[in-house]
Amino acid sequence: MMQLRGKHVLVMGLGVHGGGLGVARWLLGQGAVVTVTDTAHPAALAASVERLDAAAAAHGATVRYTLGEHRPADFTSCTMVVVNPAVRPDSPWLALAEQAGAAIETEMTLFFRVCPGPILGVTGTKGKTTSTLLLAAMLRERFPHTVAAGNLRISALEALEQLSAATPVVLELSSFQLERLGRVGLSPRYALMTNLSADHLNWHGGMAAYANAKWQIVAHQGADGIAVLPYELAGAAEGHWATLPYAGRRMTFSPDHPAADATIDAAGIFRLHGAPLLHPNDLRLPGAHNRANALGAAALAYSFGVDADAIGAAVRGFAGVEHRLELVRELQGVRYVNDTTATNPAATLAALAAIDTPLVLIAGGADKELDFSALGPAIQRRVKALVLLDGTATARLADAVQGVGKPRDAPLRPPILGPYSDFTAAIAAAQAAADVGDTVLLSPGCASFGMFRNEFQRGEEFRRIVQAL
Repeated sequence: MMQLRGKHVLVMGLGVHGGGLGVARWLLGQGAVVTVTDTAHPAALAASVERLDAAAAAHGATVRYTLGEHRPADFTSCTMVVVNPAVRPDSPWLALAEQAGAAIETEMTLFFRVCPGPILGVTGTKGKTTSTLLLAAMLRERFPHTVAAGNLRISALEALEQLSAATPVVLELSSFQLERLGRVGLSPRYALMTNLSADHLNWHGGMAAYANAKWQIVAHQGADGIAVLPYELAGAAEGHWATLPYAGRRMTFSPDHPAADATIDAAGIFRLHGAPLLHPNDLRLPGAHNRANALGAAALAYSFGVDADAIGAAVRGFAGVEHRLELVRELQGVRYVNDTTATNPAATLAALAAIDTPLVLIAGGADKELDFSALGPAIQRRVKALVLLDGTATARLADAVQGVGKPRDAPLRPPILGPYSDFTAAIAAAQAAADVGDTVLLSPGCASFGMFRNEFQRGEEFRRIVQAL
């Protein structure tokens, strides 16, 4: 374990949902002297502060807070800064701390340094959470104490007390977390990349930088590393990562390419190097994207030593993940489905393909500088009515739908309702547009900021409002 007793550690970013809460509590348990700084208003952080103060009291300690602002003295007087992934790497505050000699860490870099057991990392543009939890379920069939954490709103550091050298840890890793891990040369020994398409370009500055952040999941593996990658990225001759240097064992997967190491045959059987892993009826989750998620997870689980029977048992018992094509209720013959974590066009495209009923789509929101040119035609083909939520990307999404192959005087198809800044009104409009046999689908294709704190609040509000219809 790291020697932190008596060291002055600054936690940068507590978060309104306590994003820094787990790491701060762990630091208190290590005997560190903890200061928390966050630019959010103190009232917004009150719940997180109350929980952290309770943890500090249990350790006979106190936490010092700088809220609503950052102060230079906090960054120049600490031994270490533990930074929230939402803080940009070019932050002048971090530069100030480094100039003063402080180490810059994140929860993930700390966890990688102290975790006693094997780490299996999962990343990708979409499908990360489903693949992470599928993989963890597969491992639990053989290793019952397997832990799932990371970008799941579950603190990895606070799970350390449960871990031994034989306990596998499955981590969902975002591009932000991986970028920081890459800066200190850390990758998980076992890695799964679900897919890669444009996302978070407003943060990373372009597709090349975003792809490079994702590549950090395998970039620092040793010769004993195992990487399961999409065939399109690493198997095809033109694949983005086919020629990048890599020390470990590389496997490819694709439901559609027979040349991939893991694929799905004409009979629907999931196979790895020809050996059967799953049968068509094992998977309960809808959509081609979930077949790909299950295939990648199964390939990595098998490589870790989980046999096909255990993989099949785990998949048959896996009912899905909240906020991802989650059926909220059926009312008067209309299904209401919550897919709020579809925060980019590729995820919404997958949702449109996964549902075979007529659709009333609720979409739109905050801009991440993503391309809607593929989503526009898909909405034209699949959606009978489009309900738009207010946001900085919504007008661009509407233009993509309206402007695809239509003369100026043609009637709109699908009809576009909104944009709405009132979520209840938007859902009421969707309900009015739906007929028996339809699905009202919340799959925004955009970030949630502006109307909501995050995509999870958006999904929880959708559940609440729909249950009250």
